[in-house]
Amino acid sequence: MQRIVSRWSAATLSTLLGLATVAASCASASNQTTAGSSPAMAAQASSPAEKPLAILPTSPDLKWGPCPPIFPAGCQIAVLHGDPSHPNADIYLRVPGGYTIPTHTHTSAERMVLTTGKLKVQYKGAKMTTLTVAEYAFGPAGLPHVAKCVSKTPCTLFIAFEGPVDALPFTGTLD
Repeated sequence: MQRIVSRWSAATLSTLLGLATVAASCASASNQTTAGSSPAMAAQASSPAEKPLAILPTSPDLKWGPCPPIFPAGCQIAVLHGDPSHPNADIYLRVPGGYTIPTHTHTSAERMVLTTGKLKVQYKGAKMTTLTVAEYAFGPAGLPHVAKCVSKTPCTLFIAFEGPVDALPFTGTLD
């Protein structure tokens, strides 16, 4: 937990830890399960406290909070599964149309799927890529990147982190 505290304000960490409970509350919402849910899915949970979860990024059951302070106002996250101060947390990250996510890095690799909007992403040493809904992107740990929501509607990313969730500012170039 010290890793996160040293990079985020205490208020942001408190918000993130409070949001971690969203997985449990959302899992119990019966209207959020998919048609393909079955008792077999529940049996695959890794512990008795974990339950299957299927939730849309537009669900009113999500508890949104602010992104780390390196991001301008308007960026929000919702914790879907896990504890952001520990490995293997899943989150939604949402930004308004036209929003630029400043250049940053993570100490963890991240796996992303765009769920709403249209997003341009560039990683250091790579060409700019435009993601549309349902497209996957992988970001290696420590690789600087920048993104811009180029749609008029909000952009929402599902992000699975391998390590604790963090975001560190980067001031160099991406060339």
